[in-house]
Amino acid sequence: MSKERARRRAEREAERERRAAEHALREARVARRRKLRGRLTAVLPRRVRVARPGGLLARRRREQNAVLAVLWLLTQVLAWLLLDGWAARLGVLILSILLIPVLVTVVFDRRS
Repeated sequence: MSKERARRRAEREAERERRAAEHALREARVARRRKLRGRLTAVLPRRVRVARPGGLLARRRREQNAVLAVLWLLTQVLAWLLLDGWAARLGVLILSILLIPVLVTVVFDRRS
C-alpha cells in the first residue's frame, strides 16, 4: 500500500512539475511579446483622438453644413441632368462654389 501511495505521489509531483514548466514557458513567451510590443509602441506615434464639440451651437452648425451640402449636390445633379452644354454645367459649378459663402452669410447669419 505505501509503495502505491509513493508511486501516485511521484506521479502527482511529476505532473505538477510538468505544469509548472509549461506555465513558466507560457509566461516567458508572454513576457517576450510584451517586451517586443513595448519597444514597438515606443517607436510608433501615439494615436490622437479628436472629439468634435457636442454643444447646441456645434450641432446646429453641423446641421446647417449638411443642408448646404445637400442643396449644393442637388443643384449640381439638376444642372447635369437639365443642361446639355459643358460650358453651362461648368458655369453652374463655378457659380455655385462662389455663392456658397454668400448663402451662408445671408441665410444662416454667419459673419465669419
